[in-house]
Amino acid sequence: MKHKNFLILIPLFSIFLISNCNRLDTISYSPPITPAEFLAGQHWIEISLGEKGFILSQPSSSFFVYLLSLYYIYVGFKFWQNIQNQKSRFWWAVGFLLTGVAAILAGTSYQALGYELKCEGREFCRWTTWWEINYEILQNAGMNGFLIASAYTNMIGRIRTGIIGYAVINSFLYSGLVLYGAVVPIQFIISFEFLEISSLPAVLIFLGTSAHGYFKYKDSMNFHLLITWSLLILVMISYIVSLNYDIATALWKKGIWFTENDVLHVGLIFWVAYISKYLPNLIQDQEN
Repeated sequence: MKHKNFLILIPLFSIFLISNCNRLDTISYSPPITPAEFLAGQHWIEISLGEKGFILSQPSSSFFVYLLSLYYIYVGFKFWQNIQNQKSRFWWAVGFLLTGVAAILAGTSYQALGYELKCEGREFCRWTTWWEINYEILQNAGMNGFLIASAYTNMIGRIRTGIIGYAVINSFLYSGLVLYGAVVPIQFIISFEFLEISSLPAVLIFLGTSAHGYFKYKDSMNFHLLITWSLLILVMISYIVSLNYDIATALWKKGIWFTENDVLHVGLIFWVAYISKYLPNLIQDQEN
């Protein structure tokens, strides 16, 4: 009987989720901004398609993020081609595939179709979309894919099991929290800042396992892994600094469109280029 009651909760939860999907639209910018104000604060062009058309928001920024997404997927394919029964390479491939798809979703909602998805036909623009919610979930899952790869590369036994367990729990817990935050809604839980917080332990573990491997073996693989994760931290610091100093507004006043997101995406392109050059053939599982 208890199992039947539990099964009843599943469709009830589905109905609750579907009926509350539109509540995400209730989160607006603070202070609220109109569609005209949204466009005034960024570079955009109007694309005509016969009698219809659409507004392409932030063309250059859209280019950078879509280029990054394709690069993610390409490097994931490189790891896939060189798996050779290495579980670490498999999880690098999974991580890049997930983050590649995530970047496409992010670029569509934050940049390319930002106006169409958030402002078109509205009195005031909404703050986020389900494209961005799905981006956050996939991005977090991709980072945890990299974390599982790190566990196979530099850890054995209970420590490896613990890191893999943490990665799986983090993915499910974060996904649940973000979906809850989207349905209720709770703005902080569905923010990019919360995504960063959820990923910070993974980055620290990356650094720790790579440093442990390098100082133990003095090998080329861990040397490049250590540089890889150090570069990622440097890119994130650059993003935070450019965000805090509001470089987008300062440059836009001079007619130059280059935002903190561009700093992040261009930095990540170079980060992925480094990985593509050095890691696909170097990554190896540590034997138990």
